[in-house]
Amino acid sequence: MSRFWSPLVHQLTPYVPGEQPKIPNLIKLNTNESPYGPSPKVFEAIRQAADDTLRLYPDPQAQDLKQVLADYTGLPADHIFVGNGSDEVLAIAYQALLKQDKPLLFPDISYSFYPVYCQMYQVDYEQIPLDKNFNINLADYQRPNGGIIFPNPNAPTGIALPLNNIKQLLDNNPDTVVLVDEAYVDFGAESAVALVKDYPNLLVTQTLSKSWALAGLRVGFAVGQPALIEALIRVKDSFNSYPLDRLALVGAAAAIQDQDYFKATCSKIITSRESLTADLTALGFEVLPSSANFVFVSHPQHEGAWLAQKLREKALLVRHFNQPRIANFLRITLGTKEQNQLLVQALKGILS
Repeated sequence: MSRFWSPLVHQLTPYVPGEQPKIPNLIKLNTNESPYGPSPKVFEAIRQAADDTLRLYPDPQAQDLKQVLADYTGLPADHIFVGNGSDEVLAIAYQALLKQDKPLLFPDISYSFYPVYCQMYQVDYEQIPLDKNFNINLADYQRPNGGIIFPNPNAPTGIALPLNNIKQLLDNNPDTVVLVDEAYVDFGAESAVALVKDYPNLLVTQTLSKSWALAGLRVGFAVGQPALIEALIRVKDSFNSYPLDRLALVGAAAAIQDQDYFKATCSKIITSRESLTADLTALGFEVLPSSANFVFVSHPQHEGAWLAQKLREKALLVRHFNQPRIANFLRITLGTKEQNQLLVQALKGILS
């Protein structure tokens, strides 16, 4: 039936999401979901919103949620854009801001959706190699470009770029948009939101999927000066005026307003990361310094694909990327304390 496809479809290599298998008693450490549920206030807000008003369209401007996010970020509501997960926000940014005459720049080891968006929206791009320690070298981005995008902390490495480096990158590229994708920022990195008021070319995206434990609700947002936000709105309203439903709007707002719960769960994950890093290092793994809710690890004596398969046989799912430079690495999402202990015990058995 491919004879009915448009020419573009033949050229696409779609993004492959982390596996969501149906395995009994599975310990799922492969898609960076939170091991803890969302704030109880989210459930109450959704219950109250699940009434006859579902027959009505949601607010296309998401004004209430934007105001909650404005209060959270300390910026005016006209600096906020919301969408159906940060993936949609990124896709809209590609169309609204990053499709330029010069190539878009991003790291060679990074979020694998970036080149997919480039294919989809026909954006010219260059992938800039990370250095031997998997860090971003600012000097490598001193070249003509139509924009720069990178995750901070990076995925799948978990390594964070300090805020001073981001500021330098912005200073070096005043005429193009720098998009900082902060899906994992709440686990130990410095947010570039603090720089938005001073840099008209900075767009920061975040998601409620990770640190807010709302991957199933699909809510993401962008923070930038009004001119950038207006560009996103123009594209959104030319595609889908109602990206967030009524339940998502109120659930997201309730999560953000429960700061105590948010901080407590982030703290537990950070503590788990430190403990798991120590345990894996003791087993001979190289563990990259992570500021995310996952660790990126390799073992000098065992292939990554083999380790991933052996863990799968024990109903422990981790993420393996079969690509150059990182084929021997595993990305392991932080689970609960008990899940992490089961992982370590399983690896002890496999390595012995």
